[in-house]
Amino acid sequence: MFFEKIAPYTYRIPRQGKMRVDAVFFASKEILKDLEAENYASLQQLMNVATLPGIVEPALAMPDIHWGYGFPIGGVAAFDPEEGGVVSPGGVGFDINCGVRLLASHLTLEDLLPRQKELADALYRLVPSGVGSERRDVRFSKRELKEILKEGAGWLVKRGYGYPEDVRFIESQGRLPWANPDKVSERAFERGAPQIGTLGSGNHFLEVQYVDEVYDEEAALAFGLFKGQVTVLIHTGSRGLGHQVCQDYVERFLKVAPRYGIELVDKQLAAAPIKSPEGQDYLQAMAAAANFAFANRQLIAHFVREAFEKVGFTPRDHGLRVLYDLAHNNAKFEEHRGRRVLVHRKGATRAFGPGHPEVPEEYRRVGQPVLVPGDMGRYSYVLAGTEKAMEVSFGSSCHGAGRKMSRHQAKKVARERNLVKELAERGILVRAATRATVDEEMPEAYKDVSLVVEAVEGAGIGKKVARLRPLIVVKG
Repeated sequence: MFFEKIAPYTYRIPRQGKMRVDAVFFASKEILKDLEAENYASLQQLMNVATLPGIVEPALAMPDIHWGYGFPIGGVAAFDPEEGGVVSPGGVGFDINCGVRLLASHLTLEDLLPRQKELADALYRLVPSGVGSERRDVRFSKRELKEILKEGAGWLVKRGYGYPEDVRFIESQGRLPWANPDKVSERAFERGAPQIGTLGSGNHFLEVQYVDEVYDEEAALAFGLFKGQVTVLIHTGSRGLGHQVCQDYVERFLKVAPRYGIELVDKQLAAAPIKSPEGQDYLQAMAAAANFAFANRQLIAHFVREAFEKVGFTPRDHGLRVLYDLAHNNAKFEEHRGRRVLVHRKGATRAFGPGHPEVPEEYRRVGQPVLVPGDMGRYSYVLAGTEKAMEVSFGSSCHGAGRKMSRHQAKKVARERNLVKELAERGILVRAATRATVDEEMPEAYKDVSLVVEAVEGAGIGKKVARLRPLIVVKG
């Protein structure tokens, strides 16, 4: 075996070959079986990440690890700019600042059930979803879009799309301040302009849920969660704009890597030194795309509130507030172990522990909310960040269940089934653009998220606070 167990749910791949540092991953017995079934392809990707210049030990993978572009999904890697550290678009991903926002309401399951169907229809009507989905009712000029790319979610709040307090509960207050729209290509603007306020396709979704289990009363109280409470989880990112930014800079980095003496064991790891002109350009373009994604989730949240109001819940009735909004595809400068490093998180989220100044004051005593969506048939989790995460995972945790079946496989398995009907019989109403989307996202296509959470909690990099069950699912 090329890895060894070093702590509960924690495994190390010792430095070997061209690796500059050890690699560490978190897994349960069931997750180890999944890794073996894929012939350890995603662990090989993690080992490849460990070959990049300036990486700070160790290269990491969360329990929802699976194969991705260059970096595995679930990958975390920190690079020291003073030691020749690099930035790699593959370590952020094509969907820059794909992330999740959790809205918590005053409503209970009993309040919602009589209007469940009506609400499902209203949400599907008000929040466009699907490949290439666009908003026709809200459009912004090129000048306005540039301002959004600089200002993020707050720009929309100032124009009535949300409440002023929303931004306090968004990671980085919904804005990466080093964003520069001038580093974003015209093609990226063209793709993104009509898509703000839309879900997109694939695994992106909007779910109305309810709290069916509370594990940590103190943290749940701090987060404002209670059993039977209705919540809404929004999962989407920067759409075509972020995808184009990634594509543009992967191509650019592949051309310049040899000039900087960067040897790539995999071309998908295309990288440039953080301090290089190319590295700086990417970071500014990435931040602009991240701000677009924060704004995208902000606009969707506005229309979610509107949907609740259209079916008869007044703003005072529903009380929908942002519990938290966090990214799981980003690169950020952070202080860890006394040094300033650029932390890439791809399919991984921040999980800052109690007392950290970047955690909203209301939550600081218990740690940052960590939002872990599952599949549309089972459940999602709210966790809290821990001190141990700050020590062993650069303050990071998992971002979801992680796929265990390709989209093609899922469609093949689902061919003889009517998943929309199956889920409706279990009290879950699905609204989707196409049957193919539902089939690709069938519950069995994903790991059971409870097994991922078990490994997170067992490794000490997050603690369970509450479990959420789906009632309405809007898919692309």
